[in-house]
Formats: sequence, C-alpha cells, structure tokens
Amino acid sequence: MMSDEWTESGQDDQSALVPKDATQHQESARASFASSVFNIMHAIMGSGILGLAYAMSSTGIIGFSLLLLFVAVTAAYSVHLLLVLCEQTALTTYEDLGFCAFKITGKVMVAGAILIQNIGAMSSYLFVIKSELPAAIAGFLHNSYNGTPWYLNGQILLLITVIFVVLPLALLPKIEFLGYTSGLSILFMVYFTIVVVVKKWFVPCPLSNGTVNYFQNFSSECKPKLLQISSKSAYAIPTMAFSFLCHTSVLPIYCELKRPSKSRMQKAVNIGMTLSFLIYMLSALFGYLTFYANVNSQLLHSYSQYLPRDPVIMSVRICILFSVLLTVPLIHFPARKSFMLLFCSSCPFSWLCHILVTLVIQTVIVLLAIYVPNIQNIFGVVGSTTSTALLFIYPGLFYLQISRESLKSSRKLKALGLIILGILIGAVSLLVIIITWLHNEN
Repeated sequence: MMSDEWTESGQDDQSALVPKDATQHQESARASFASSVFNIMHAIMGSGILGLAYAMSSTGIIGFSLLLLFVAVTAAYSVHLLLVLCEQTALTTYEDLGFCAFKITGKVMVAGAILIQNIGAMSSYLFVIKSELPAAIAGFLHNSYNGTPWYLNGQILLLITVIFVVLPLALLPKIEFLGYTSGLSILFMVYFTIVVVVKKWFVPCPLSNGTVNYFQNFSSECKPKLLQISSKSAYAIPTMAFSFLCHTSVLPIYCELKRPSKSRMQKAVNIGMTLSFLIYMLSALFGYLTFYANVNSQLLHSYSQYLPRDPVIMSVRICILFSVLLTVPLIHFPARKSFMLLFCSSCPFSWLCHILVTLVIQTVIVLLAIYVPNIQNIFGVVGSTTSTALLFIYPGLFYLQISRESLKSSRKLKALGLIILGILIGAVSLLVIIITWLHNEN
C-alpha cells in the first residue's frame, strides 16, 4: 500500500487543500475518472497479492471468498465515511481528519499507524527481493553449486540492492518521475495473475518427485478444501486488510479528480476495489489450486522452487522485482513524512535530518526483511494492527467524533459497528498469531 504524496514533509499539511477558486491551470491538471480508478488500484495492489493463496489454503475456497468479499465491501464503506467527512470539513488528508477529531492525539494516531503500515509494506517488498532475486539470477545460470555463492545469497543481494538502488532513490527530495513509472506495477500484477491461471494447467498434482527436493513429500491429496479453520486462519483477514488498504491515498486522489464529488469518487473507489477484488480472487484461487495445502506463504516462491528455469515464471519474477524496486522508494516518502510529523514536526527541512531519518527507516525495514522468517508474519502483524486501525477503526471513530448527525443515525451506528469489528478482528487475530508463534517455538 502506498500514498500518492511524493513531496517532502516540510510543508504544511493544509497546503494540500484545493481552493474552490482553482485556476484554469489547476483544472487542466486534474485527473480523469479513469486515471483516478487506476490510481486507486495502484494504491490498493501490492505485495499482499503474494500471500492470498496461502490465506485461501488456511480458510478454504468458500471461507476465503466470503472473507475477501466482506473485507472489500467493508473497505469501500469505510472510504465512504472518509469521503463524507472530507465533504463536511473540506480536509483532504487522513492526518488532518485525525486532528479535526482528536487534535494532536488524533494526528499522531494516524501518523503512527501510517508509519508502521508503510514500514510493514516496505519490509514485505524487501522480503520479496531477498527471496526472489537469487532465484532470478540462478535462473540464468546453469551451473551446479556446492554451497551458496555470494551472488546467490539473498541477504547479501538485499543489502547491495538497498544501498545502490533503493537508498539513493529514497534520498531524493522529490520523486515524481517514479510515480509514472511505477504505474507499471498494476500491469505486472495483471500479468502475474494471468500466469498463475495458465500455469495451473501445466503443473501436475501431485508434484513430480525429484523435480526439487522441497516437493518430494508433497501430499498426494489434490482435492481443494471448501471450508477450513485452523490457527493459520488467523492470518487470513489481516492479510486481506493489508491487501485492501488504500485509505491514506483516497483523499489526495479525490482532490485531483475532475469535477470532484463524493458520489463520483465513491464510484471510482467501488470500481477500483471491484477490479482489485477480481485480480486478487483469481490469483489466490488458481495459486491455491496449483499447490493446495503446500502453497508457500509467498506464492511466487512456490513457482520458483518447482519451476526455477521456466521462462514465463522467470519473466514474472523479473517484473515483480522491477515493480518492487520502483515502489519501495515511493512508499518511503509518506513513511518519512509520518516520522517527521511524529518526531520533528517543528523542525524546518534540513538535509542532515532528511538523510538521518531516511537511514533510520531503511535500516529498520532491512532488518525486518532479513530476520523475519516468513512474509506471512509481516502480513499478519501489520494487518492485524495498523491495517485494521486505518481500514476499520479510525474511519468509524473519526465519523462518530466529527459528524453532527444523531447518534442513532444509520451511518453512526454503522461507524460504531466498524470500530467494534476492527477491534475484535485485530485483537483476536494478533492473539492467535502470538500464541501460534509461542507454540511453534516450544
């Protein structure tokens, strides 16, 4: 998940407000309805798509479908509440709505959640680099190795990539040009989904013994589960919440929309979420039907192990890696903005502070990518905490506080339901995840 705000953090948040008497130049720079849908999909779709097949394996096809539909509908409604508040208050950022609701406390709540959410997103992307870049290099080599040479070591390659590619881009004061290039990430996600659907018919079940040692113990059972509940199911909704979070980008996209209106923006959100839902559903379904219970928590890794030199899989891997390299610096900008708001809000822009904050954030996400053993842990923890807060809890909480409607009105009752739902989902999922960790360690 990523924000469309790519300028540096030293500016006043109120500068994002669009005056009613906008100039002709500003009007001509506004985004079309189609491009707004594209931007929403861009904000929604990210590394979460790689973990949804695993979520389906832990909940079953029917269970997953119902949960994914529920999260998508709920996400669309929480965006509706934010748009209503935006119309009532003329505020255009999530942080400003937090300030309007609970003053500095509300703004800090939102900034902290966005910071943690973006750190989790960047860590998941770097985890993909760590696991897929060695496979991408090995796919072009045909030698056998006794051990792992340095150029196939995921941690070394991750450090090289961050130091020489990600960090220089993240240090730039402005990064607008990457905003256009990284729009290719949606096309890569669509291409990834098409390959997942097609490859389902070329991968045998059970997987052939001897292809890769990892799959020699693959279960002979090739029947999909329709409904399943286990400790792994606790990762499902957090992963879905992580995958559908676009709320920090919706309001800036709203400001750029031609002929902006709440109903027009809501329609764009609904279309963007529906298309994202279809892409998510297809990739998860056919990824699960390819590997069944043995699907990896990072779907592409399953293909990497079973089809290490398949040219189509190699092309998908390269596309995903290219998308990651462009997206991580973009996500870094709103993360740094939130960090500055939390810890250096009164400080003017300085290159020293800019560089130090960048290095701190980069160090944290690299350490997480190196030492977190499973990408599902990132989806689970971040999804059950900040994702549920930004998607469920904060929209409902801010609406209850800001809106002047009666407490018994339909919207306020639904807002209260969102708050309760978010707290329950987050608390139960996080508790089960922690218990699972403790159980596995014992």
